[in-house]
Amino acid sequence: MHTARDGTLRLPGAYRARFAAPQPKPLADADLIADLARLIADVPTDRALDHVSATAHTAARRARWLDETFDLAGAHLVCVGDHDLTSLAVLAVRPDLRVTVVDVDERLLEFIAGAAAQRGYAVDCWHADLRFGLPPIVAESADLVFTDPPYTPEGVQLFLGRGAQALRDRVNGRLVMAYGFSPLTPALGVKVQRAVLDLDLAVEAILPAFNRYHGAQAVGSASDLYVCRPTSRTWQVLEKRLSGAAVNMYTHGEHSLEGAAVSRGPAELLAAPVRSVPDQIDLTGDPGPWLLRVLLALNASSLSLQLPNKSPDLIDAKSQASLRAVIAAKYTLRYRRSTPSPKLAIVEATAVEGGTKTAVGWLLAHAHGKLGNVLREGLVREHGMTKNEARARVAELVAPSWLDARLLDLPRYAIADLVQALTNTPTA
Repeated sequence: MHTARDGTLRLPGAYRARFAAPQPKPLADADLIADLARLIADVPTDRALDHVSATAHTAARRARWLDETFDLAGAHLVCVGDHDLTSLAVLAVRPDLRVTVVDVDERLLEFIAGAAAQRGYAVDCWHADLRFGLPPIVAESADLVFTDPPYTPEGVQLFLGRGAQALRDRVNGRLVMAYGFSPLTPALGVKVQRAVLDLDLAVEAILPAFNRYHGAQAVGSASDLYVCRPTSRTWQVLEKRLSGAAVNMYTHGEHSLEGAAVSRGPAELLAAPVRSVPDQIDLTGDPGPWLLRVLLALNASSLSLQLPNKSPDLIDAKSQASLRAVIAAKYTLRYRRSTPSPKLAIVEATAVEGGTKTAVGWLLAHAHGKLGNVLREGLVREHGMTKNEARARVAELVAPSWLDARLLDLPRYAIADLVQALTNTPTA
């Protein structure tokens, strides 16, 4: 630890610990704000997830503040949820920063990855329903975490808790959170702040009305910025606090606290390979992505899955064909819509005979394994490649940062692209 010439305290391998409110000066140049405004206008919005976008000025302000407050040289920023595109804003300010986005929204992940590629930024996007856990590849990897969670005690505690699990430096790591409550409901603010303290996080700073939104009138279209620091006790209570995470945690929509209670769905099925598969799998609480993930996670001769009739994978013929194409090397699918009731559907999956003899089938059957190892083995088995040839092909298929990840944690678009690439791999 040493002090820089400007008096800023520098912590080993981490950040400048100066948590002062930003000075009244231009927060970003016009080009940055204009680019962010275009992106925010086009970002996919899922009303079921209660998304409300921050303004382009706020995204730029966050990026400048993070860069000015923390020593980001060589650091890893993890965005736990990123509908506001904070990841892209920070990379516009610090293109050399390593950034990871974790979100449940498949369309959002594809949007961020595409926008980053167009601008030459490197972003790792991982799919996760945070109620069931953090992708193993993200755990204990971050120096800094940013999140703008659902503004309920349950949502704030879950997103901050998963963010804490993402930190690799338990002393110098920090969690930055956007949260606000209406002046008319201070009791709700107390409940949320208590949920933060229940994780034994120390609140080092609160910057009032830092964030502005398109909408969110219930909180005055603004929220504060919190800087939280874990304590030694955080790691003792974290798992207990997160083990029973509520499925309903949003302020509006079908997954709000007032919404109908639903099951925890595939929580146990996605955690690790299972030997005993239920006769029927209850996915009635599926917000959209559970069906594909369960089909990837389970290896059985047949499966019967019950889910909402309006599931994105069932809603029309195109969506049904898209799911079939991704999973075709592993399962054939039969859709029984409006069964056993108008609001429900049954999907019957039957294993493809000899499916694991192909590289694609092998990949789909080992969704819990490390991607690099699984891909290499599949290529050797189907195409007779040497291990070195297979390694070279794997390097063409996936980024180095993906090699130790699970197929389960890839965004859907990436899974589809990988399946297509493997299908087109020529025989050696």
